[in-house]
Amino acid sequence: MTKRDFVVKIASETGLTQVQVLGVVQKTLDYLSDELAAGRGVELRNFGVFELKVRKSRPGRNPNKPSDEVVIPERVVVKFRSGKELKSRVEQIKPSKIKRAAAKK
Repeated sequence: MTKRDFVVKIASETGLTQVQVLGVVQKTLDYLSDELAAGRGVELRNFGVFELKVRKSRPGRNPNKPSDEVVIPERVVVKFRSGKELKSRVEQIKPSKIKRAAAKK
């Protein structure tokens, strides 16, 4: 599902215009990004938590020259932990259902 799909679905259910819904969805994503960029996590109750983690420096290899070892520097990454409700809903999905959905793409 894309951002556009969200906008169309919400607009059809709420009676708001797609432009209005797009504004709200985009502002929501902007504020989420702003908080993470400021070094703070975001908690959306019953959905999940976006948090920042530091990924340690580690050795790596250049795929074009496997004999050359390079150092991958430490960096900050965003991690997502699902909330209780989301987790329980996802656990009800049968694995075979996911494989078929991925094959359709």
